[in-house]
Amino acid sequence: MTYDLFIGDRSFSSWSLRGWLMLEKFGLPHRIHMVGLYSGTMAEDLSDLAPARFVPVLRDEAGIVIGDSLAMAETLAERHPEAGLWPKDPAARALARWLVAEMHSGFTALRGDCPMQLLHQWQGFEPSDLVRADLDRIDGLWSLARARHGAGGPWLFGDYSLADVFYAPVAARIAGYDLPVSDLARDYVKTALADAAFRHWRAEGLKVRYDPMPYARDLPFTDWPQAA
Repeated sequence: MTYDLFIGDRSFSSWSLRGWLMLEKFGLPHRIHMVGLYSGTMAEDLSDLAPARFVPVLRDEAGIVIGDSLAMAETLAERHPEAGLWPKDPAARALARWLVAEMHSGFTALRGDCPMQLLHQWQGFEPSDLVRADLDRIDGLWSLARARHGAGGPWLFGDYSLADVFYAPVAARIAGYDLPVSDLARDYVKTALADAAFRHWRAEGLKVRYDPMPYARDLPFTDWPQAA
């Protein structure tokens, strides 16, 4: 089965990145369709995918439409159990679902104050107390996952899972705004951003030029962190 994936942008759409990673990283065939997230045509572009209003959106070969990244993730895991989207161990799988659900519904300060951007690293950004609280919680969740279930590899639960899909844009935010996190979290950010799939996604996004640039800030910036 080949899926049609509708995304809005590569450099700025964190949810589009999640939708793509859950297909790309688990070898699920797909075709990409771009939606006018910043050109004002998104409603028209999604008109045949009701009730979708946002990206990403998935459509299968039977014409079934799945919107919302969490619904997409659970549907793909259900349809492709052999792909290993969730950890095999029941305790690890339960914790991974918890982390994904909390990312899906929470961390509103981090998401609001630090929109994902994959162009460069802002310098001198001062996170608010609420953003710092979100970072502390993320740090704690990542540390717990790594301590309990991460011994088998560099990802949150050892092997790559949907938890890593959902936290990839968080890693990008930490890198893109040079946010303060623990050494363990910093190492995980480097792992996430060095991944070949992520690097390919970012490289494709750099082919697009923006005028004006979304989410621009009156801050100096430097190159995207190469060590990541």
